[in-house]
Amino acid sequence: MSIKYNKLTVAIALASGALITSQATASGFQVREQSAKTLANALANATAGAEDASFMAYNPAAIGNIDGNQVAGGLAFIDATFELHDARASSANGFIDYDRGGSRAGGETAWVPSFAAKTQLNERFDLGLAIYSPYGLSTHYDDDWIGRYHAIETELRTIDIQPTLNYRATERLNLAVGLRAQYADATLSNAIDFGSAAAMMGNPLATPGQNDVIGELTGDDWGYGYTLGALFQATERTRFGVSYRSEIDLTLEGDLDVDGTDPLSEGAIDAGLVSGTSGSADLTTPANLNLGVHHQLTDRLALMANAEWTEWSSFDELVVELDDGSESRTTENWDDTWAFSVGANYSLNRQWMLRAGLGVDRTPVPSAEFRTPRVPDADRRWATLGATWMPTPQLGVTAGYMHVFGDDAEIDQQGSKEENATRGNLSGDYEVEADVFALSVDYRF
Repeated sequence: MSIKYNKLTVAIALASGALITSQATASGFQVREQSAKTLANALANATAGAEDASFMAYNPAAIGNIDGNQVAGGLAFIDATFELHDARASSANGFIDYDRGGSRAGGETAWVPSFAAKTQLNERFDLGLAIYSPYGLSTHYDDDWIGRYHAIETELRTIDIQPTLNYRATERLNLAVGLRAQYADATLSNAIDFGSAAAMMGNPLATPGQNDVIGELTGDDWGYGYTLGALFQATERTRFGVSYRSEIDLTLEGDLDVDGTDPLSEGAIDAGLVSGTSGSADLTTPANLNLGVHHQLTDRLALMANAEWTEWSSFDELVVELDDGSESRTTENWDDTWAFSVGANYSLNRQWMLRAGLGVDRTPVPSAEFRTPRVPDADRRWATLGATWMPTPQLGVTAGYMHVFGDDAEIDQQGSKEENATRGNLSGDYEVEADVFALSVDYRF
């Protein structure tokens, strides 16, 4: 993204995490809310639970545990809060204070739908289709907030379309493969300190840190990958699951639009001194591995556990290339992470099952210098509750609730870093938390 003022070109930093978004319910920018049943069990049943067709989003072999045909649909509502406390921001040289009094809260709400269906082709093979969102959500700050030169709006929406084939290798073992077509649509924006650029050119009306231009970049792309899974019924009461989801490479291409925030910046845009362009950015959605166990302790009580590894180290830097020849480079240096969860189901009777779970997830962000307002990620823990009602043996309705407790997370972006030369300094402590509500329906026929 670049802005031209007479013959001066100001390279605009697109800030860390461009074309992705923070989200409070899972590390990085991952979305795991593909089933109300898995949410209600804190994801502890994701890999080995295999209760309905929606579980193929976590383990494609799950459909081998379901005889006949089934459809399942769900909707999750996520209310995430990110707020920066004790915030300080200034120009790279420290001479200009960037605080203009805007809110430091950037959380958003989002609806996440999902759909799955499966059919049993014969005694050996099952065919399924899952449509869900594995990554996304958004953050949105006020245009005049203290960290506006690092981020204002960040939004990523993804849709995975996953046809799945399961092979019933034995009475106890299911093996499955799924193809993934992933569509990603992204928007991000941040402010540009046009006042400083204009003042450098001798404009007496310009005030550094006051005459901002807002740049908004949009882009989209399709990418392709695969998923593998196995489900093993070790005994009548114990089941193990393992699944792998490949990374997907995307190149998000789109346009940059610019808007002024005051008469000086608006006039520069109208005069053609400030203009947009087009550009692209490479983004890899990471690979992950899931391991799970489900044990029916008694006729009423089932216990479960899950471990998930995500290869966030593939996100080591982000480079946005613009058609005018400029680029924005941000070092991410993320680490691979593990998430762990345990859960339990208790059958009250044939119609009602109660669900609960606990989980913990580590952030991939290695330190405060790599944390950004686009992805104010932190270590988190979550607690869940839910219930399934089955008015008939074919129909199930599940509701689940999750509360996410995020650790406070320090941010320390320094203007002395080359990539922050135009963004300046930004520091403070993020408070992160979220509430998630999910509802799903499954019908077997």
